[in-house]
Amino acid sequence: MSEVVRLTLVSHAMTDAMAAGRFATDEPLNAVGHRQVDSSIELGVSERAYCGPEKRTRQTAELLGLQAGIDTRLADLDCGRWRGDVLGRVDAADLAIWLTDPTRAPHGGESVVDLIDRVKGWMDSLTADRARLVAVTHPSVIRAAIVIALDAPPKSFWRIDIAPASRTVLHFRGHAWTLRSNR
Repeated sequence: MSEVVRLTLVSHAMTDAMAAGRFATDEPLNAVGHRQVDSSIELGVSERAYCGPEKRTRQTAELLGLQAGIDTRLADLDCGRWRGDVLGRVDAADLAIWLTDPTRAPHGGESVVDLIDRVKGWMDSLTADRARLVAVTHPSVIRAAIVIALDAPPKSFWRIDIAPASRTVLHFRGHAWTLRSNR
């Protein structure tokens, strides 16, 4: 075992909702997504793998050859009644509230602060492992993990761009998470 926890977060590959600018449902990867997942995603050796419960994260993990256990704490940000809707059809005032106040969830789902708390709980559960871990999850979960690692304010959540089929590496040494790399 390693002296540190090395956590590689992999963003699921492209879906039709992402391509169309829709709030996601539990959908599969599209043809582009299937092509995005290849050996160019360098994972290294891992001792355990996790993924979110949604189809797109499970498929990405399978395409990467991972035997990933499902962890519901890696689920996507719950967008409530906006799920499946096109971004342009959402009330502009509600969207502005959601993008500027991380404590609010005008869609009736989960707030950014609630998501960050959920992800923090999951990350805290990993700190005693001293292992190499991989988690295939969503851009929102990876943004939350970066906010946690950098001890950044929740309002910075939307300023982080996570590409489909990208990886972000975090390390935990002793008392804090650090952002190792992002590509």
